[in-house]
Amino acid sequence: MLDNLGASLKDAVKKLAGKTVIDRAAVDELVRDLQRALLSADVNVKLVMQLSQAIKQRALDEEPPKGMGAREHVLRIVYQELVHLMGTPGAVTLGPQTILMAGLQGSGKTTTTAKLARFFQRKGLRVGVICADTFRPGAYDQLKTLCDRISVPCYGDPKEPDALTIVREGLPRYRKLYEVIIIDTQGRHALEEHLIEEIININEMSHADHRWLVIDAALGQQASEQARRFHEAIGIDGVLITKMDGTAKGGGALSAVAETQSGIVFIGSGETIEDLERFEPDGFISRLLGMGDLKALVERAEEAISVEDVDVNAMLKGKFTLRDMYKQLEAVNKMGPLKQIMSMLPLGGMEIPDDVYDVTSTKMARYKVIMDSMTSPELDDPGIIGSSRIHRIARGAGAAPEDVRELIKYYKTMQRALKGMRGMGGGKFNMQRMMKKFGRTQ
Repeated sequence: MLDNLGASLKDAVKKLAGKTVIDRAAVDELVRDLQRALLSADVNVKLVMQLSQAIKQRALDEEPPKGMGAREHVLRIVYQELVHLMGTPGAVTLGPQTILMAGLQGSGKTTTTAKLARFFQRKGLRVGVICADTFRPGAYDQLKTLCDRISVPCYGDPKEPDALTIVREGLPRYRKLYEVIIIDTQGRHALEEHLIEEIININEMSHADHRWLVIDAALGQQASEQARRFHEAIGIDGVLITKMDGTAKGGGALSAVAETQSGIVFIGSGETIEDLERFEPDGFISRLLGMGDLKALVERAEEAISVEDVDVNAMLKGKFTLRDMYKQLEAVNKMGPLKQIMSMLPLGGMEIPDDVYDVTSTKMARYKVIMDSMTSPELDDPGIIGSSRIHRIARGAGAAPEDVRELIKYYKTMQRALKGMRGMGGGKFNMQRMMKKFGRTQ
């Protein structure tokens, strides 16, 4: 969803950037392109029409701020209106709290509970999880296995059929030991009255500080009915949307939730326990438009890697030698999938080939062997590596010349991509400059 919607939005932005005159016809064309992109992502038609009208009216009626050209002014409006469409994010506090997790069966609630525990753990808080899902066979075993991987305790009893009994016994134990307690409740195939009644009772017993709803992005606009029913029952104050990386309906889930009284708190965008992102509307839209999200990137880097691992500033500036590349790739891998990391860099619409992201541990090991066969000058300046050197390196590493060429090509692609964050060559339309004028503090 993010790839398709992001590509469509960036295409619309680039088309406008190439216009010599920004008149009513140019604005109308931009609005049509945006409508197609958003409707394809299953965003609610009514919201798309409201967005279109707001963009068109502001683009034609508002005067650009001093020092800002017409193109940048219109794109600034697009950015601001898309952020407004996403709604206000739900509040996340880093302190003692009890969180009640709600959702239908199959929404990814149990996995998301473990991801959430990992999020608070990374923030330095002591976390405990209670499994109150007594309906789904294996729910406790699944949650405990996930929690064991990150050394988070999980309380539950697979032999106890009453969820209230588990919560009643688990809460007093955990409140003495842990700052954040997350209660995973049971789901159903539909919004059954028994499910609602049980979660109301658990909410009253636990005195939960937050009641968060887990929604599968594949539900699209149907998510609004889920959010409304749960909100009426227990007062949902935050929504977590899962599986955003694998559906075309993610825009529907996002916009549907934005219409409710509950803000989005997190987005799940991958299968590993690290793949849970704090939802920030401005950063989310910025990444879709190819302007990156440096704030999120820096936060993730600070949590995942140390100063000894890599010079983050050098990485962001694209200033690194082949000698540094392997060390930096290892560090980047700790931060999460490379594709997510690259999406946080403001590349200004620069397209990165998919094979750049395909850096498996096997490939990294092969690259390391090849680099061990290079001389110091070659590691410092890959530009001197010609055909004869490639064959010598390949013989020394027991690799094919094509493997050496692949490594050098990968290095050059990464270098160009990372340098892209400094703007697209200082041309007439510079995404970096526009970002600054938006007033975003990264």
